This record gives sequence, C-alpha cells and structure tokens, in this order.
Amino acid sequence: MFISPAYAQGAGGGLGGMESLLPLVLIFVVFYFLLIRPQQKKQKQHREMLEALRRGDRVVTAGGIVGTITKASETELTVEISDDVKVKVMRGMISDVLAKTEARDAANDDDDDEDDDKKDEK
Repeated sequence: MFISPAYAQGAGGGLGGMESLLPLVLIFVVFYFLLIRPQQKKQKQHREMLEALRRGDRVVTAGGIVGTITKASETELTVEISDDVKVKVMRGMISDVLAKTEARDAANDDDDDEDDDKKDEK
C-alpha cells in the first residue's frame, strides 16, 4: 500500500462553464452592431423608398437603366427609358431614385397657370 489513490481537485473557479461562452457572446455582440444592425437599417430605407415611388420619379434599375416612371402598380412599374420606349420593371428591382416629383397643391397649380398667362401676354 505504497501507492495512495489520486483524487481530482475540486472546481476552484466561481463561474463554472460560463468562461467558455463569454468569447462567443462577445463575438455575437460585435457582429450585431457592425453587420446585422446596419444591414437591417439599409433594408428598411430601401423598402420605404420603394413604397414611396410614384409616377414622374426618375429612377435607376438594378441593371443600370435610367428612366422615368409613367405608371405604377403594387408590384410593377412602367418606366420610360426613351421617347416611346417603355419597359415594365418589378418594383423591387429599383435601386435608386434620382429625382422625386413634388406633390403640387391645387392652389399652386392655379397660381402657376395665371403666371403663365401673364408671360404669354407680354
């Protein structure tokens, strides 16, 4: 009986298994703030831009074609890319809006017509 039995030492740390999960949690937090959150923000802005499209806006398609919206429905847009050349494009394939048309009030339309009449008289 010269050999004494070997016993394992008791766990000395206070966290237990949490020490191994801490780096994974930190990596996820960094990925969330540097990758996931900005991408979600960009997608939200693009979705809002697509919902706000209307007739008269100058747009760029995903293929790089520049044109003016002549007709808009829920899923499709008719874009005039040249005189009498119109193409139908899915709403989701619009990548950017170059120029937005401004909503004109009826009162402003009347004033503009009067100003035009005065210019014609001169």
